[in-house]
Amino acid sequence: MDRRKFLKLGALTGAVAPAAVVRSVQAAADEEAYPDFLGMLIDTTRCIGCQSCEAACAAENGLTYPAIGPQPVNEDRPTDVDQYTIVNRFDTSAGPVWVKKACNHCSQPACATACLVNAMEKTPQGPVIWHKNRCLGCRYCMIACPFEVPKFEYDKAFPLITKCTLCYENRTSKGLPTACSEACPQKAIVFGTRRELHEEAWRRISTNPEAYEHHLYGSREVGGTEVMYLAPCDFEELAFRDDLGSQPYSEMTREFLYAVPMVITILPALLFGISQAGKEDKKEDAP
Repeated sequence: MDRRKFLKLGALTGAVAPAAVVRSVQAAADEEAYPDFLGMLIDTTRCIGCQSCEAACAAENGLTYPAIGPQPVNEDRPTDVDQYTIVNRFDTSAGPVWVKKACNHCSQPACATACLVNAMEKTPQGPVIWHKNRCLGCRYCMIACPFEVPKFEYDKAFPLITKCTLCYENRTSKGLPTACSEACPQKAIVFGTRRELHEEAWRRISTNPEAYEHHLYGSREVGGTEVMYLAPCDFEELAFRDDLGSQPYSEMTREFLYAVPMVITILPALLFGISQAGKEDKKEDAP
């Protein structure tokens, strides 16, 4: 490879790679154009802590469901590789409150934007899913998620990323409700489009304003999520983050994405070209 060929290759790589990343970022931003993402409304005022949603989730996803009863007050159990959804009990100013938590399925997910190979994907229907055949195992999705949802199977020979997919494969991709929403005996989990869930949430608040905190959690946090919550108290009492703001986290990863082509494509090509050019100079100087 002579210097002229190297410079042409460098220019082509520099032009194509950033363009691909720009398209990836733009695609994530365009998710905002879908007003009818499917999701769930979790009304914590109706939850009785029966954990039927946990059992239904385990059955739907082929997970081993532990034989557990109501959890201790204020124990914020996280989701893990064997439980995609969990119910915790909190002692609040409004009395005992049970909260179901899983993946929030952000409208503009940071996990999907941070993924270099589109293994974590925001589907047109709304759920955020993961493709094991594409994953590099970098775990950037775990770092990017503001809710610390994706989990990694560290103890397995061939580990996977696991999390709630909103029952995408068997249910929501076909327009069917999630397993947890069907299993809830109190109708504390409502399945529908984001528009329908907004309307239902504010109908409940306006009908019974004394029973609810006048805040629909997920309506604007990190740009909006497909899983939203109603509560009888401040969400901070239920271990929800109140420092997320309304800016999508995907926008915060753009600078990183723009830097990726330089690191993994342009820089190696530059170093290779310098190396080849040095070899050519040595050949020319040889007697």
